[in-house]
Amino acid sequence: MAVDTKPARPTADSPSLHASDPASMGQDVMRAMPHALGPEKSILSSMLKDPEQWIGMSLEEGLTREHFYLPGHGLLFETLRDLNAKGQEIELVSLVQLLHDRGNLDSVGGPAAITDIFTYAPNAAHFSNHLSLVKDKFVLRSIIRTCTEAVSEAFENPEETVSLLDRVETSVLGIRQGNETTRGFHIKQSVGEVISHFEALLSGDVEVQGAPTGYSDLDRMCKGLKPGEMFVVAARPSMGKTSFMMNVAEHICVDQGVPSMVFSCEMTAFQIVQRLVFSRARFAMAQMGKGFKPKKEDLLRIKRAAEEIASSKLFVDDTPGILIDTLRAKARRRKREDNIGFIAIDYLQLLKSGSKQAQNSREREIGEISAGIKGLAKELELPILVLAQLNRGPEGRTGKSLGVPRMSDLRESGTIEQDADMIGLLYRTAYYAETEEEKEQEAGKAELLLSKNRNGETGHVPLTFIAELMRFETRARDEHDRGVE
Repeated sequence: MAVDTKPARPTADSPSLHASDPASMGQDVMRAMPHALGPEKSILSSMLKDPEQWIGMSLEEGLTREHFYLPGHGLLFETLRDLNAKGQEIELVSLVQLLHDRGNLDSVGGPAAITDIFTYAPNAAHFSNHLSLVKDKFVLRSIIRTCTEAVSEAFENPEETVSLLDRVETSVLGIRQGNETTRGFHIKQSVGEVISHFEALLSGDVEVQGAPTGYSDLDRMCKGLKPGEMFVVAARPSMGKTSFMMNVAEHICVDQGVPSMVFSCEMTAFQIVQRLVFSRARFAMAQMGKGFKPKKEDLLRIKRAAEEIASSKLFVDDTPGILIDTLRAKARRRKREDNIGFIAIDYLQLLKSGSKQAQNSREREIGEISAGIKGLAKELELPILVLAQLNRGPEGRTGKSLGVPRMSDLRESGTIEQDADMIGLLYRTAYYAETEEEKEQEAGKAELLLSKNRNGETGHVPLTFIAELMRFETRARDEHDRGVE
């Protein structure tokens, strides 16, 4: 039985790719999906003749069964790959017998089709070129399928515009990422980096591998905010978590020159920028309501801070209750147009999910939002700092544990704890002081408890909170500092 090499055609009911052009509709419904049957046979032929060489190379290039247009070709490739993985010899007689025993011989076209494939390519000189052709046709088919499904869903679910757009963008980006392959590298390429890292450790220098936060203890523990990571900073209300987020964003964007984006669901863009300018200028805005007149040096600092921030590439979106799908779409566009390298979100529980499944379950909604943020960090290859609210757990503790937060205090914490690469719990000790003496002793003290760090150590980061400037600064450790409880 010879293999049928006629390409499958869309049915008359299939949507036309140019439905708005009546003249082209008759041609489009009969148009075959993109394919390259000759190159498919050629690479299979090479694999049959030299399995170790060409099956290995195809796997390095990310070739899968789905890349083949003809199902029989895909089945044959999968069989060859499995045999090679098990270290079994590949030759025609035993291969035909194996396919027969599995009931797959007719599916690949019978013995004659396998023999035809074996003799198809006289040599493998064009293997790489033919492999590229097969992968290119697969990409084209994937694009057509994605767009066709989008057209169908647009007609069937017209009310889910935002979520549909997000799914289409994700699918298209997935096609690109799936077509890219990561090649191995010679060990020599990393020797210099290893030695440099070792020398930095010997000298005591802090080496930051990602975006530096501006807080030395935190940078030492996490080695900076690295691409693909989700850093959750959680706190009770009035602990200054928005100030902390903006201090980090300011350091990364203004001081380090990394294009960044802030999503603020709680404050307006005006309020965010106002905080940023006067905090950077170290000028207490609250003084203005008490008849205070700024001095010349104050005005110069404000002017310089405003100029530095205006010249930076910081983008602020203050859409209240923004959908996670919309946030992802805006972040993708900003990454594409301005190559942003950092995102901050204030705050997670104020985001919304537009999916039907999340409408009746807050836990499911938070799970979709948390997973969406983590997925976005990986997709755009940048760090995301996201704020979150804690429940009243810290207030219910006693003794030295009073006010000390724990990961379990995170609202709807299960999925957040799972998705986050790092979790920092921010609190100010003076807020929970029980006597005036203790309040005076703890004034200005704050701590960021790094309770989860997937790629490094955990512990506490001593900070000083200057309330009138809405600014956190690094603080030296003392004997009164408390660690993670």
